[in-house]
Amino acid sequence: MFTTHKCKPSQEQHNNNSYLKLSNDVDPNTVDDQFQLSSSDYQVETKNSSDETEKHNVKEPRSPPHVYHLKDGILTYLNEVPKTESLWEGECFVLNKRVSVKEGLEPENVKLCYGSKKPVSDADMESLKWEYGVTCPYCYDSKFAEEKERARARQWQFESWGSPTSKLKHMDTQLQKKTVYNSASTFEVGDDGFRKNIDDDGREKRTGTLVTASAHIITAVIGSGVLSLAWAIAQLGWVAGPAVLMAFSFITYFTSTLLADSYRTPDPVSGKRNYTYMDVVRANLGGKKVQLCGIAQYVNLVGVTIGYTITASISMVAVRKSNCFHDKGHQADCKLSNYPYMIIFAVIQILLSQIPNFHKLSWLSIVAAVMSFAYSSIGLGLSIAKVVGGGHVRTSLTGVEVGVDVTGSEKIWRTFQAIGDIAFAYAYSTVLIEIQDTLKSYPPENKVMKKASLAGVSTTTIFYVLCGCVGYAAFGNDAPGNFLTGFGFYEPFWLIDFANVCIAIHLIGAYQVFCQPLFGFVEMKCREQWPDSKFITTEHIINVPFYGEYYINMFRLVWRTAYVIMTAVIAMIFPFFNSFLGLIGAGSFYPLTVYFPIEMYIARAKIPRFSFTWVWLKILSWVCLVVSLVAAIGSVQGLLTDVKKYKPFETA
Repeated sequence: MFTTHKCKPSQEQHNNNSYLKLSNDVDPNTVDDQFQLSSSDYQVETKNSSDETEKHNVKEPRSPPHVYHLKDGILTYLNEVPKTESLWEGECFVLNKRVSVKEGLEPENVKLCYGSKKPVSDADMESLKWEYGVTCPYCYDSKFAEEKERARARQWQFESWGSPTSKLKHMDTQLQKKTVYNSASTFEVGDDGFRKNIDDDGREKRTGTLVTASAHIITAVIGSGVLSLAWAIAQLGWVAGPAVLMAFSFITYFTSTLLADSYRTPDPVSGKRNYTYMDVVRANLGGKKVQLCGIAQYVNLVGVTIGYTITASISMVAVRKSNCFHDKGHQADCKLSNYPYMIIFAVIQILLSQIPNFHKLSWLSIVAAVMSFAYSSIGLGLSIAKVVGGGHVRTSLTGVEVGVDVTGSEKIWRTFQAIGDIAFAYAYSTVLIEIQDTLKSYPPENKVMKKASLAGVSTTTIFYVLCGCVGYAAFGNDAPGNFLTGFGFYEPFWLIDFANVCIAIHLIGAYQVFCQPLFGFVEMKCREQWPDSKFITTEHIINVPFYGEYYINMFRLVWRTAYVIMTAVIAMIFPFFNSFLGLIGAGSFYPLTVYFPIEMYIARAKIPRFSFTWVWLKILSWVCLVVSLVAAIGSVQGLLTDVKKYKPFETA
């Protein structure tokens, strides 16, 4: 598109045009044929050291015969020679914002792509792959989605700060600013709308707040675990049940504050960011502990998503059963299969799984958090109504009674399993770092995350104690494993239906909160392993009505769809609610909620061995290890019992 002098000048033009001079420092054999001139002998004028002109006869070279350059440069030639006399064809590429110029140095309608560093024409700019300052048809397919996001952030910065006016506004705002931001944070430019749109790590500016972080936590914590708490309290009794709930609440909050300080290293306010739980462990502990953390975290995330698939399908079936019992009586045979509803849940998750990353999930988490409050409140209200309505139920300080409700061995196994269920009810440490990575840089992320953890854990603990204790008071030692889907309540049937719909909607959002870190990890590793694979790296544009452009990646589509299908199939094979939740809770609570946060704190704070702080932290860690082991044993025993009775792919 951009050419140098291509015309073949006549002898008269050659003689009269003072801008054309023969170059004596270019090898003619390297010049393209399109520059060849007619053969003739010629003279070269040179100047010696005394500034006298000397003439030298030069023999005709083999090919090409003449090579010319322009005296004083191309731009001078274009600026001074009229277009009617100019021998120039095409446009001249320049290294500034004009990109290309023609005669008279008038800029052409050409722009430069900052991604490929190539000039783009009008036709190029009509392509769907053209986005000013971000991509063009020449570089679109070779860029990752993260690179495009960073380029958009950079372009926003250029547009906001690029003009002298905006710079003056920025300087004026700095003088008026009352708050001093730390050096590692994003610097916001006041109320005039101009702002730097990238964080200190070069990524697009994060926008998360205390509200969105709290919503993420509540979505992750208040889940299907709340539905099993009445059963868990029934196994433990009035003394141990609430005590275990409060103990897990305190431990979860305490270790979450330690984990929040590990997001940046070495300084919790201005240090380097760590984007995942594994990154945090790598920065603070390193070695084989990084791999152990990865195994614990991602196995737990897989288990949680399987558990949510089971619970969501049970809630969907409960809506149909509730209507059946209302129409045909409470003793009617209303058996229904969970499998069609697991498939429906999986289809919804396949669609939502195409949300690119955690940063785009805030709206879904807020909806899910509202749903969790709704069904927890309904369950609590129905339990209170049942207690107020009277009716004799058996409760005790120690829970279910040996010889009356259960055997001695069953009492032990159920106690262990109940501890696992409560541990699962507080499981959100696996996604804490990913939640913190969505927060704005000011106020400091660790302080906001601690407040969000306090708000989230306090809110959920209040709900847990109320739902667990009031549920136990309502049902006694016969409390069902899930008091909304186990039909501890039959009426009002429409309210039961609404509560179960809320459960299903909440679990749709919670599933995404837990699987997004796993999606991101696998996709990052694949890009690192196969950086040249277009299947993995290429983003395709789809115009979605009422939404605009949506970027779809074929690897993301295939891999995430396969993952959702896998979790649905496993859930169909092992649809055991309480035992599965207990096993997940036991398996994740110790390593991710207790062990790694404590070990990282000890390493970061350089706490001396056998000091008072070191000793009590280690005691806490060891006690939690024992609790997790007994909970896991109880859950495994419960699973084995369920498997013996279960026949796959039959209605229940």
